[in-house]
Formats: sequence, C-alpha cells, structure tokens
Amino acid sequence: MFTPLALPNGATIPNRLAKAAIEENMAEAGQLPGAAIHRLYERWADGGAGLIITGNVMVDGRALTGPATLVLEAGTPLEPFTRWAQAARRQGAQAWMQINHPGRQVMANMGGQAWAPSAIALDMGRHSKLFAQPVAMTEADIADVVARFAATARAAEQAGFTGVQIHAAHGYLISQFLSPLTNRRTDAWGGTLAGRARLLLDVVRAVRASVSAGFCVAVKLNSADFQRGGFSEADARHVVLMLNDLPVDLVELSGGSYESPAMQGQTADGRTLTREAYFLEFAKDVAAVARMPVMTTGGIARRAVAERVLAGGVAMAGIATALAAMPDLPRQWREGHDPVAAMPSVTWKDKTLAGLARLALVRRRIRALGAGRDRGTAYQPLLTLAVDQLRGAWMARRYRAWLAQRPRSFAA
Repeated sequence: MFTPLALPNGATIPNRLAKAAIEENMAEAGQLPGAAIHRLYERWADGGAGLIITGNVMVDGRALTGPATLVLEAGTPLEPFTRWAQAARRQGAQAWMQINHPGRQVMANMGGQAWAPSAIALDMGRHSKLFAQPVAMTEADIADVVARFAATARAAEQAGFTGVQIHAAHGYLISQFLSPLTNRRTDAWGGTLAGRARLLLDVVRAVRASVSAGFCVAVKLNSADFQRGGFSEADARHVVLMLNDLPVDLVELSGGSYESPAMQGQTADGRTLTREAYFLEFAKDVAAVARMPVMTTGGIARRAVAERVLAGGVAMAGIATALAAMPDLPRQWREGHDPVAAMPSVTWKDKTLAGLARLALVRRRIRALGAGRDRGTAYQPLLTLAVDQLRGAWMARRYRAWLAQRPRSFAA
C-alpha cells in the first residue's frame, strides 16, 4: 500500500491509497471554495493518502449537480482554487480536480439547464419530478461542453492542481452518452459504442491538449450502469481499450447512477454487489488489459480489503466514505492500526430517500471536518436529511440569484 506508483506521463503518486471523490456541496458565494473546504482538505492531506481527488467541480455554471457545487470556468477567480490546491498538496500528495457536467441529473428547483444526449427524463418513481426535464443537445452544444472541459482543466493546472479526473461515471453527462438507455441518438454521437464513446474520447483529447505533459489526466468510468439494457461490463472493457490509445494516466472504476446507486451498494437490476470493494472483480479483469494503472472505489473501509484490491493487480484503492468518517485512515494503516471507519447505515424501504439520507450523513460529517470539529459520526439519519434539505433549499435560492446575474453567455 505504501509504495509509489509511476504514471504513464512520468508523474509519481507517493502511495497506493487515494481519497476518492466526495461531493462536498460546500461552495461559498459565487460557487467558489472557501475556508471550510481548505480546512477539510488539510485534514485529508494530513491523513496520508498518496492521491487526493476533489469532489466534482462543474465545467459550466449553468448546470450543477447541487446548489452548493463548485464551478471553475474560464474567467473564474483562481485564488480560492489555488489555496485549495495548496491545502491538498501540503504533505506531498498528488491533488487532482474531478471535473464534470451533470447532464440531465439536475434538480428541477435549480433553475439551470439540463442537457442530455436525448430528451429522456430520469425515472426515480414518485420522486421523478424533483429533476429537470432534459433537452437533447445539438452538435454546437456538444462542442461547447468539450471546450469547457478543456478550459476547466487548464484553469485547474494554473491553480496548482497536479491533475484532473474526467467524470464519465455515475450517470452524469459523459456517462449518459455512453449508455444506450439514455443515448438514443442516430448521428455520430450515438448508435454504436464507438459513437456513444465519442464525447468521452473527444474530451480526453481536448483536455490533454490544453495542459502540460507533466499534468495528469485521468478518467472515472462506470464498470456498468447496473440497469437492464444499460452500459455493460463488456462496454466498459471496450471503452478502456479505446482509452489505451490515448494519453490517460489512470482509470478509476466505479458504477451506477442516480437511478441505480451502485456506488452506494444498491442496484436497480437486481444484481448483488459484494459487501466490500464492490467492483473489484471487474477491476481485476480490466487491469489485465489496460495500459494505464487502474483504481477501484466503492465499499473499501478496512485495511485487509485495500490489501486484497492491490493484491489482485489493481494499482490503487480508492476510499471515499471511510475517509469522511476517519480522515487519517491511511496514516493509521501505515502505523499498523486497523480501526473501524463507518458511517451510520440507512435501510429505509424508500430507496431514493435512503440514498439521499446516506449522502446527507456524509455531507454533515465533512462539513464538521471543514469547521474544525472532529466528534463522532453517530448522527440521526432522519433529522440529518431534514436539515440537509432545508440547507439545500436555501443554497438553491442563492444559486438562482447568482445565475441570474451572470452574463447571458459565459464563454469557455
């Protein structure tokens, strides 16, 4: 676990443990990082992970995954992001910004835009109306998104981050293009897997061309959608073979979407995930054919599980929720300890509300870390969810006011 990893571009990650992305939902006014996020990442930096990947940062301020999500576009003030990068790098870790466009996974009360490959709304049962009705993208819209990913990557490097991770998983825009359930296009951006993967490949090329050779470019990819008829394990393996021909430094494998939150251990197609290291078996198969290092995230919270991941030929173990519960977990493992790092479980019958409650619990914990508090994680799920929803409504009002003041066209 504590040996360095050399990447294809010549950069080195100090050890094989990564703080995987957790959406902080802690933006200050202007959708910028502030003192709380800086403190939070200082905690994670001091915790001993060799790679620190931020929560997703939006490439377009008109489309956010949540009302307090961070935005980095051409022209965004860089100083708050520079301080963020400094906090994450202060113990020598690689610090990569995860960059993303939500596509159709946008809440209806946000007032922004919901683009998608095809105008197919989210199916969340009785909660479906919480999400905006998506609009099918034109070729000009697609070109705009590609340019925005490149502009955000360039700005991330200028701010002092050492890499970016392109988010092509969890049902966000690039993942929507990859899935035949959400991509019904008949033009060059749909149809065959080669067409559905075109956006991802174009974004990788554009990002790589916009940054220096020593800056890392990674991709987060679903091992599957875990929905019947969706993006499959075979599709994911073929996409990794496509990425082999591009200068990609690492591929992280996860799974699921809002409709099938496999990244939380739940699936919509009835498949049962392993209790720990959800996607390990698939990651092993991909690692055997990938030219770049492979990382897997999902359900890793114990030292023995991380060791099993690495022993299976996977280059890195990504840890997310466990690092919210215990931010110094890698350092404790290095010192020979194996503590329990767990958040409260939520097993409500309403799977959508249960998923929201799990996210609310994690957000509450990382806000506490950002505020300098380090008390236990024994939060009450229902109360935490209620407070999180009230906070979200207030943040949505603030975001809509910010959105209304922006220029009509914020160029990439």
